[in-house]
Amino acid sequence: MSDYPPIADHGLIGDLQTAALVTTDGSIDWFCCPRFDSPSVFAALLDQERGGYFRIRATGTGVTSRQLYFPDTAILITRFMTEDGVGEVVDFMPPAGKQPTANHRILRMMRCVRGQISFEVDIAPRFDYGRKEHETQLVEQGAVFVTEDLSLTLHAVREPGDERLAQVRVDGGDIHIDYAMTTGDVRGLVLESAAEGPPREIRVAEFTAMFEDATTFWREWLSKSTYTGRWREMLQRSAITLKLMTYAPTGALVAAPTAGLPEQVGGERNWDYRYTWVRDASFSVYALLGMGFTEEAAEFCAWLRDRVQEKTTGKGGPLNIMYRVDGSSDLVEESLEHLEGYRGSRPVRIGNGASDQRQMDIFGEALDSIYFADQHGIELGHNGWIALRGIVDWLTDHWDLPGEGIWETRGGQKDFTYGRVMSWVAFDRAIRMASEHGRPGAVDRWTNSRDTIYNQVMQRGWNEKVGAFVQHYDDTVLDSSMLRMATVGMITPDDPMWLSTLDAMETELVVDSLVYRYNPAASPDGLAGDEGTFSLCTFNYVDALARAGRLEEARLIFEKMLTYANHVGLYSEEIGSTGEQLGNFPQAFTHLALIDAAITLNAALDQAKAGGRHTAPDVAAARRQADAAAT
Repeated sequence: MSDYPPIADHGLIGDLQTAALVTTDGSIDWFCCPRFDSPSVFAALLDQERGGYFRIRATGTGVTSRQLYFPDTAILITRFMTEDGVGEVVDFMPPAGKQPTANHRILRMMRCVRGQISFEVDIAPRFDYGRKEHETQLVEQGAVFVTEDLSLTLHAVREPGDERLAQVRVDGGDIHIDYAMTTGDVRGLVLESAAEGPPREIRVAEFTAMFEDATTFWREWLSKSTYTGRWREMLQRSAITLKLMTYAPTGALVAAPTAGLPEQVGGERNWDYRYTWVRDASFSVYALLGMGFTEEAAEFCAWLRDRVQEKTTGKGGPLNIMYRVDGSSDLVEESLEHLEGYRGSRPVRIGNGASDQRQMDIFGEALDSIYFADQHGIELGHNGWIALRGIVDWLTDHWDLPGEGIWETRGGQKDFTYGRVMSWVAFDRAIRMASEHGRPGAVDRWTNSRDTIYNQVMQRGWNEKVGAFVQHYDDTVLDSSMLRMATVGMITPDDPMWLSTLDAMETELVVDSLVYRYNPAASPDGLAGDEGTFSLCTFNYVDALARAGRLEEARLIFEKMLTYANHVGLYSEEIGSTGEQLGNFPQAFTHLALIDAAITLNAALDQAKAGGRHTAPDVAAARRQADAAAT
């Protein structure tokens, strides 16, 4: 188990249709092809022996490594220092475009920066999560790894007739290459799926041109950002990370590019996150528009609009909680029993059994994002409105159904307070859109449902004994999902009931600024084991504190949270008790919440500074001004 790198010891590269994780010692130990949700080719992250990997590492005495991103790009550089010299491995994937394709390329450039250095390369693909055998064909210009469904072509980067740097051998279908390099030497490898022809010799100049093209793409894209406030570098890195997790042909954002990484090492909370959650819509639209990425927000809204117009008739109602990136919903869950899991964390699950759960909050999140986008010029057409109206009409008759809740618990359906809050949001946003655009709808019925929910939440969601809004009715358990209650406008951020809720959460769910989702011991969720603090919730806590005017506290917690990012600014789902990152990596929800919290806090700090230290800031107004300026 000691062979498994910490989850945080990875950087992310991708081409906007799939992605790969690269360890700090130069190993690609996770890569699915041709899409995020396709079977893996390299999955050593989940099984060192059976998963497969593409490793480039320096050999010699006293080897150490460092990793960074080439500034303002998604190009990853892993530097190796030895007693004899310094070398670099530069990893990137050229953007694959907006048309779905099976053709993807991983480019790996090796160069000797100083002295002498030797690189050892091991290419050991294990197709279909290690379940499918392959044939290896070695030729002078490279190699081909062949299965009946997918082939990978390896191209050599070198100068014509130059054989002096590399020694190649094949062992049991895997390829091993040794490179001996001196100062100034540059060589590389390109691994390509669905290549049009056989392996070919790529000149160093051509390889360098592809690097420059990728650099230009990322810098031109990032230049669209309008955010100029505090923590700009961290927000830009989060934005690039979110872009890497967006499937360009549809605009869908995956929750994470990985599957099976544990929320507790050795435990069973190991889920497949390579899908798109409707819930992410609210966060992504707010975050993307807040930074000025209007095109990405519009594309995600178009994906969401298509889901709304499909009129799904699943167990959870007219909208599923999650979909594949192409909008399909075949997410049958299964366990890969042949894989041991990250550091023995089993089962390794693919698919997601929560896809057919009833989670009543998703309707509010969908309506909230559509309304927010509408306010910023991304309007809903007639057919979209008719479909949306149908969902709201369905909700009118079903909003009081119990569900599994935002955290996809498997302990039975309950009357989750957060689900009611977001149902209130759905009605509120639909009423606003109908009124502002003069569109037809059963506004009187919607208004009655909205007001009934409001009264119910204030009476049954509030627990006088605890002094807080609780997880579900008739209980005393706290839940950090309720941190969104003031953000969505159901309660004012200075209401005594809300301030009391924040105080109760601080006592029960906050540990040194880190926030737990809820206490599984107090509210059994149908799963064994425990989990770490949830990074999304910590950033939501920052947002809630800022809106409540507790700016110094919010800023300190935000700054502390930034120290939990990994060496290249990425976050997984959770933070463990010793500060280690846990869960699928990197997690979109966390990076979305980081951006959202930063924009809110920055706007509040600016307003407080402009108004004087003794002036209470109107945080909601400040955030609205910031959003308007961004778009």
